[in-house]
Amino acid sequence: MKARSLPTARFLMCRPRHFAVAYTINPWMDPRSWAQQDGALSLQSQKEWTRLYRKLIRLGAEIDLVTPVPGLPDLVFTANAAVVLNGVALLARFRHAERTGEEPHYEAAFRKLQACGFVNAIRKLPDDVVLEGAGDCVWDDTRNLFWMGYGPRSDAAARDAVADTFGTDVVALELVDRRFYHMDTALVPLTGGEVMYVPEAFTPAGLAAIRDRIDPDRRIELTSEDSARFAANAVCLDRALVLSSCTEDLRRRLEERGYRVIATALDSFLRSGGSAFCLTLRLDRSSAAVTARTATAA
Repeated sequence: MKARSLPTARFLMCRPRHFAVAYTINPWMDPRSWAQQDGALSLQSQKEWTRLYRKLIRLGAEIDLVTPVPGLPDLVFTANAAVVLNGVALLARFRHAERTGEEPHYEAAFRKLQACGFVNAIRKLPDDVVLEGAGDCVWDDTRNLFWMGYGPRSDAAARDAVADTFGTDVVALELVDRRFYHMDTALVPLTGGEVMYVPEAFTPAGLAAIRDRIDPDRRIELTSEDSARFAANAVCLDRALVLSSCTEDLRRRLEERGYRVIATALDSFLRSGGSAFCLTLRLDRSSAAVTARTATAA
């Protein structure tokens, strides 16, 4: 019997059974427009999600699922569930009342993952701190740090909670363009060490911090067109980059760097301000120290 190969990644996702744009908590959301096409858009979202799910499976990923819940349309955006590193999950706390109902369901999902051995420990934020999971805390494997966004949806004070929980460097940057309300809409580290980012999302000090940590040949500044397509909200697995869409110029630039761009339309989720990264939560990331210990033990 042929041995089963190890997965390339493990993700947490949630089927969009109850997804809709039912309220407005970011500039992309227009409930009235959605309501005019609710049936068609609901069906479209299910088809788009399924295509993303299948593409990730074909890339070798394993996927665990959160049970959809009526009345929680944004539960589908599992990137916001927690920050996960080295088998530790730091559960999210949401800014807006419309999403706070998701918190116990995400915690229940992580308790199940812990029982199955996919998560070793579950932690909670201090009571007065808001942090919307990996949506605002993006791991950079090359630099062994988190890029954390604050302002629209998470608190600057969350930086200390993340640093204390995971023992890693955390670069906290203020997000100043309401369209790019989470860090995962504004910045994505790639597996080759490059970082794609939306310049207008950050303050001058934030841009200086990015440029200080990333060599010029590894910076990929997105144009306004690619930024509006949420090209930064991408999932990178090895040299495959999964996103909703991008311009031909960005595709060419990425392919020249050795990446395979896999476009999968997620237009219905763009209406809610989300795309490929938002719809997934990586569960198996490790910091350099843990990776080194694992390699030594092997």
